Amino acid sequence: MTCASCVARVEKKLNKLDGVRAVVNLATERAHIELDPSAASLSNAELIAVVVKAGYDASLIRRHDDVGPVNVPSAGSRSGAGSRPGGEYDVGSGSGPESGEFSGAAPLATSDSHTTDEAERSQAAQDAADAAAKARVADLWRRFKVSAVLSVPVIGLSMFPALQFAGWQWLIAVLSLVIAVWCGWPFHRAAFRAARYGASTMDTLVSLGVIASMGWSLWALVFGGAGGMDYTMHMTGIHGLGHAASPHIYFESAAMIVTFLLVGRWLEARSRHHAGDALRALLELGASEALLVSRADTTLCASTPASPAGPSDGRPVTLSDADPITPEATMRMIPASDLRVGDIFRVRPGEKVAADGVVVSGTSSIDASLVTGESVPVDVGPGDPVTGATLNVHGSLDIRATRVGEETTLAQMGRLLAEAQTGKAPVQRIADRISAVFVPGVIAIALATFAIRLAIGNPLQMALASAITVLVVACPCALGLATPTALLVGSGRLSRLGALIRGPEVLESAHRVDTIMLDKTGTLTTGIMNVNAIEPSPDSGLDAPELLALAAGLEGHSEHPVAKAIVRAASEEGITPAVVSDFENHSGHGVSGRVDSSALAASGRAAGDIGSGDIGSGSSSSTLIAAGRLDWLANRLRSDANHLRSGVGTIRARVGALEETGATVVVIAVNDAVAGLIAVRDTVRPEAAATIAALRAGGLTAVVVTGDNAGAAATVADELGIEDVRAGVLPDQKLQILRDLQGAGRRVAMVGDGVNDAAVLAGADLSIAMGSGTDVAKAAADITIVNSDIRAIPASLHVSGRTLTIIKENLAWAFSYNLVAIPLAVFGLIVPGIAAFAMASSSVIVVANSLRLRAA
Repeated sequence: MTCASCVARVEKKLNKLDGVRAVVNLATERAHIELDPSAASLSNAELIAVVVKAGYDASLIRRHDDVGPVNVPSAGSRSGAGSRPGGEYDVGSGSGPESGEFSGAAPLATSDSHTTDEAERSQAAQDAADAAAKARVADLWRRFKVSAVLSVPVIGLSMFPALQFAGWQWLIAVLSLVIAVWCGWPFHRAAFRAARYGASTMDTLVSLGVIASMGWSLWALVFGGAGGMDYTMHMTGIHGLGHAASPHIYFESAAMIVTFLLVGRWLEARSRHHAGDALRALLELGASEALLVSRADTTLCASTPASPAGPSDGRPVTLSDADPITPEATMRMIPASDLRVGDIFRVRPGEKVAADGVVVSGTSSIDASLVTGESVPVDVGPGDPVTGATLNVHGSLDIRATRVGEETTLAQMGRLLAEAQTGKAPVQRIADRISAVFVPGVIAIALATFAIRLAIGNPLQMALASAITVLVVACPCALGLATPTALLVGSGRLSRLGALIRGPEVLESAHRVDTIMLDKTGTLTTGIMNVNAIEPSPDSGLDAPELLALAAGLEGHSEHPVAKAIVRAASEEGITPAVVSDFENHSGHGVSGRVDSSALAASGRAAGDIGSGDIGSGSSSSTLIAAGRLDWLANRLRSDANHLRSGVGTIRARVGALEETGATVVVIAVNDAVAGLIAVRDTVRPEAAATIAALRAGGLTAVVVTGDNAGAAATVADELGIEDVRAGVLPDQKLQILRDLQGAGRRVAMVGDGVNDAAVLAGADLSIAMGSGTDVAKAAADITIVNSDIRAIPASLHVSGRTLTIIKENLAWAFSYNLVAIPLAVFGLIVPGIAAFAMASSSVIVVANSLRLRAA
């Protein structure tokens, strides 16, 4: 496909089918087809036949059926088709990145051979597509080189009379025939094929221009008096042709048309291929093979047939004594596509994880930077989930596959990105409507120009030159490439930033928002509790490390997030927790236990100060300690202890002040006395301040909406400089806040986790989901931040805005070029050769402008 008219024709043919909705993308040469249930019976062959009738070959990329596997026929190498009844299809040519099934697609059966067949079929289609794209680029370059070499004498002899010798015109005629026929054959072939089906494309205009130029020139050479040995020609404008003594020949115009358009088409093809680099790079991240330990039925892979080809040749790998699986077992290397759900495979240091799964044995660190952008390796051990295509840094892991083939996180990310790249932005619709009638319109203008010039008395060659110029200068391909090339590069740039967009319409939504609602916990904060303050009571005789050791000894027996924060703080400070016995968990209030009394002797507390308490029971040789809420401790401890009363009274004000700032305060008591407090709070993300500043610089107003208490919310907001804070908000109240903001005329973006905030995300003008790579396929948001790095929020909004700007620039250029160039050609102000150069340049300019997004 070469221009927007090609897109319009294929879409029109497919959409004529009942129950079919098709979107064709020029930059990727793919079509995305959705079928209503009424069209579920359409076979692949029928869909491909429709594309063929539009003038293009077709081949299957992927088809998903709710009713089970589909028998996929073999087809051509240029386009692809796939289907899912009541769902979505892909049809397209093989030059772009792999497309995939998108929203609403039914999950594939991942435990049978159908998954492997689908993956192999999809990979084969992709390989054929890439090979076809490279072959086309190489063919265009080869033809251009021949055309460029032969065009030098043709143009030189035609433009400079001093170089013209006897019979020179016959020499350039021979050279021009090679250029027009062999070098220009791709244009003629496409035009003839379109004409066969009653259609027209940009290639129709080019072919007509070349044929008209060559036809007139050959007629003039043989019958018109231009074949004499003394014939000379002077270059002149179209209006000067009426005063020429002998007919003008246009071999140089045909040569320039073919040469300029070949180099333009070559640059365009290369650029369009590079525009899809991000998706190709993403899809190439996966491991190609896996070291199989056992199949899902627990049989060792020694009895499993191995892949017969390539490096995955079934070679046995004997386990060493250091491996965490039985040394006698024998493993085999198999293609990653052969993995099934439940299979156990091994990942050795430096290897990539072959599929999503759960660690069953071994410990290591996983580097997910290539997939999610997260730069810090994550420690994993038995029971921890891992994502396919991540890198095992050290240690050997045995992993049970939970999602394989087309259902892995990597494949789903690829489908999300491909969906965004296949769609069309609303701003493109007007261009599509114009493109549908562009080529027939240009042909009509050229014929009208020819007829009018003859009617007003212009010579035949002047009328012909004007008509040829109109045909050649018009450029529908710039209109067709304006949106898809920008969308390809922009979405690729977003994916490198860790963001995936749901579709091209998101670009306009992102461009319009002026307010952004942010959840506090997990978005602006880490969602992980950390010790913020350790304050021993003045009369306790304990210092901060001793108080933390006592608290960590107690809390080490609890799984509460606050307890984990205290234990983690002790570990980070290198403090050994106290040894606690007789541990008791007082649900909802706190914990208690006993430590050896000698452990406190060194702290300065006299042995006589140590007595029994009412919280728990134990021997007099141990000291009772407790940690929990202040009110609980005050009610449980002995009421006649004067030092307790004074301790509670002194510390209560401090506890209240800390809680007002959003901290969770744990009070520690030793026997009958308050020994101190530890404040724990959710900490602000280190990158939050820079993110809010970037959003503010982009003209967005930040609103914190959280279910947390007002003190906690205000503390975070003050630290980040956010003025609008809505605290104590329930999920349904968030939706009302959104509606209130929208009612005030604001365009609102909502940032949430995509699950708890589902309602408000659905109602927002732009929804942004924070989620790890394993959740990316479940996000129902317009933009998904794969790596949960909030810095990607302003970056993605910026790139989205820039992408929309580039699309508008491309469309403005494409429209302006045609609006100016065609009238100039009609009035004879440009000649065919210059027209060819201008037309070739217009497409290259559009693609080059889109590639600027790589640095956005």
